Amino acid sequence: MYTGKIPNSTDAANEENRKANELVDSLAFNVSVPTLTVFLPPKDKANGTAVIICPGGGYHVLLTKREGTDVARTFNKLGVTAFVLKYRLPSDKTMKDRSIGPLQDAQRAIQLVRQKAVEWNIDPQKIGIMGFSAGGHLASTAGTHYRDALIENTKSMSLRPDFMLLINPVISFTDSIGHTGSRKNLLGDAPTQKQINLYSNELQVDKNTPPSFLVHSNADSVVPVANSLSFYAALQHNGVTTGLHIYAKGEHGFLTTPSFDEWFGRCIYWMKEMGLIL
Repeated sequence: MYTGKIPNSTDAANEENRKANELVDSLAFNVSVPTLTVFLPPKDKANGTAVIICPGGGYHVLLTKREGTDVARTFNKLGVTAFVLKYRLPSDKTMKDRSIGPLQDAQRAIQLVRQKAVEWNIDPQKIGIMGFSAGGHLASTAGTHYRDALIENTKSMSLRPDFMLLINPVISFTDSIGHTGSRKNLLGDAPTQKQINLYSNELQVDKNTPPSFLVHSNADSVVPVANSLSFYAALQHNGVTTGLHIYAKGEHGFLTTPSFDEWFGRCIYWMKEMGLIL
């Protein structure tokens, strides 16, 4: 992903490891070397739209198959070029500033896809970002903090995603509705109020925030649906084109319900509404 040394990294050894999990995935732990894996659609189906996928896992682990490669391959069938971002997991051991490491990787992914848009047959104005759970926090952070480049950007490449797809996302780090586990993993045990506000992305929305689609379950006991509701309200207040679908039932991660085809179909319908898929 990066040329040369990874920004904001220490000289700690790479201790990434994977563990099988029957319920959800093959899990990636201790990620300190980010990667961006490209999934190209058949040339006769490619429509120029691209999506960078950020798997979830509470900023502690990454579900790189269920919330990564599986989704990417489905996008390919629809003519969408997909990228799975294996972003760094926050760590004082591997990063000088743990709070910005994942966002640096998301910004670099957007920058890299724009730089290689011609090579990958992508419309540079149709590059979106998708995130699940804490990956949704990262995606929404990329969509609300893009003006502050945390990576080298000498050519002033736009780091703003053109649209966002947020699946049962962590949005807020506030005490009332925030996901405290993700907050602790990203910001540490004693974040300042300034940090909490900065990374509570419902507070960072403005009229230039990318169009967004959110999916959540009212029954989510891990990440309260209020995260999506607060972000939707902020988007609507600022006149940003947005869609929201809330299911009455379904656990966090949609492990059993709704089905993949059901919730993903909602995303596809919205993308068609937006002219991103024909």
